[in-house]
Formats: sequence, structure tokens, C-alpha cells
Amino acid sequence: MSATPQISMPSIGSPAPDFEALSTTGPLKFSDFAPGKWVVFFSHPADFTPVCTTELSGFAARQAEFAALNTELLGLSIDSIHAHIAWVNNVREKSGVYFRFPIIADIDMKVAHLYGMLQPGASETAAVRAVFFIDPSHTIRLIMYYPMSVGRNLDEMLRCLEALQFSDEHRVSLPLGWQPGGKVILPAPKTLDQLDARLADESVEKMDFYLALKRM
Repeated sequence: MSATPQISMPSIGSPAPDFEALSTTGPLKFSDFAPGKWVVFFSHPADFTPVCTTELSGFAARQAEFAALNTELLGLSIDSIHAHIAWVNNVREKSGVYFRFPIIADIDMKVAHLYGMLQPGASETAAVRAVFFIDPSHTIRLIMYYPMSVGRNLDEMLRCLEALQFSDEHRVSLPLGWQPGGKVILPAPKTLDQLDARLADESVEKMDFYLALKRM
């Protein structure tokens, strides 16, 4: 009975693995990519495939929304640079949508292995729909995995990106389904004085002292 292949799986809070690769915008070294910005790094199974075409077209159509959140997009699949260029041009000719963000040509699968984008149960030679949210310090903050048959949700990706940035800025947690402008969860009291202040504070909505919500 053969052993199950071991998958390299970067984790939330770990440094984003560095790499060098060819992309549709030229050679790329990840540690030098998008300094001072967030990166949404995503893989797709293959060029010239229907679901992937809808997804990358969606990323391209909403690239300005990611840019407004100080975020660069970075794609990858296990295809050659020639296939990438041909696909980008084909989509532009057929639909007018232009993939301006870099797409990595990972034909040797080195980057896909580094980021756990290959899932043996799905395919040995095609990356699943992985998404890594990476902050300006190159720390992985959120990871999403989708199967090959299900396209991603860009509304949810943008919501998560804004939530991460808002949480960092205001040092709060965010409840189920949080949307910009919604109530936030305040940090729990760490001293008895803070507890008394929390209980006396009528400006916050309290289920109990440990769960207090406020609109910011």
C-alpha cells in the first residue's frame, strides 16, 4: 500500500515562502514584489479552461477594488509562460478583459509545492484554487481552498481583505458576517477595573462582559 504524499502547507501566521519565477509581467522575486502592500496570491488549475477564465476575468474586472485596499494580485498555474501569454491574449480578444496582474508560470511545480497548491486527492499535476492573503510584512494572514469545480467568490475575498485590515488598524475582532460599517467586538477586559468599566459602559451592546459590540 503506497504512502500518502506529504504536502507542504504554509499556515496562517507563518512567513510567506520566498521564490523566484517567470511571470506574464517578467521575472519575479516574491520578497521584492509589491513592497509595502498586501498581496492576494491565488492559483488556478489550468489556462484555457472555463471556470478559470471566469475567475481571472473577475479578478481583472475588480483589480481596482483590490488596489484601493493597497493590494496587488498575483496568479499562478502549472502552465508555461507561452500558454499564459496566449490565454491572456485570447481572453482580451474574445471579451475585452485584460489580465494585467502577473501570472506565474510554474511548469516545474516548485512554487505550487511550496504553497501547498497541489492536492493529490484532486490532481497531481494541476493546482487547486488556493488563495493566500499576505500582509506587507510577508506574513500569511488568511488561506482559502476551493476545489477545481467551484469558482471563488470575489465579494467574500474583498470582505475578508477589508476585515483583516480593519481589525489590524483598530485592534478589534469582527463578528459573523461583518461588513464595513458594521458592529465590531471589543477586546475582553483583562483587569477587574476594565471589567467594571465595561459593565458600566452604556455605549456598547453587551450580551455579557466578554462579548461587547460597538459600531465604529
